[in-house]
Amino acid sequence: MRILITGVNRGLGRVMAEEAVLRGWDVQGTLRRGGAPEGVVLHTLDMTNFDAFAGVASKSGPLDCLILNAGIIGPAMQSPVEMDFDGFTETLRINTLAPLALAQALLPNLRAGTGGRILAISSQMAWMGYRKPDRIAYRASKAALNKVMQGLATELEPEGISVALIDPGWVRTDMGGAEADRDPGEVAREILDTAAGLQLVQTGAFLRSDGRPRPF
Repeated sequence: MRILITGVNRGLGRVMAEEAVLRGWDVQGTLRRGGAPEGVVLHTLDMTNFDAFAGVASKSGPLDCLILNAGIIGPAMQSPVEMDFDGFTETLRINTLAPLALAQALLPNLRAGTGGRILAISSQMAWMGYRKPDRIAYRASKAALNKVMQGLATELEPEGISVALIDPGWVRTDMGGAEADRDPGEVAREILDTAAGLQLVQTGAFLRSDGRPRPF
């Protein structure tokens, strides 16, 4: 499996990269700063710099799988009644627009690979059944990610490239915090299993990390 994972310097992205290396996969990763796990071919990339995405594509070669993991939680002030709109804009740019732009840039690589598949790491906080108002910029960015990736799935289905959204649950990472109920190693293994087994019939779906469907 030739795979590229964004945001491999920390959190779930790093654990996924480490697990993929253990599986003997050909692993590439992006990060803005910091170190990558051993065995990962590194691309230094700022996810706000869309102009740099073509450079990553030119160096990556054929890919079988792209996992769009990099993201931010958003500004400190993100209530519907008191919003840091500059922070909201940055959150949308990194969590919604950048994954779509990078997926577009890497489409030639995925077309050159085998059984191309794209997994975008979303969140249970994107679920439209929640009415909670906290972290609304983050919630909105992930709901928008779901929609653009669902559309990408429809566009790419005739080419045999599968696209899925992944809800990893509440994971014990820097973003999720120490109180989270899910172990990052377990989640990483489930996501990679789901990536390896993703079928075209699942394209456009919102899935739990173990591949079970969940509602949008």
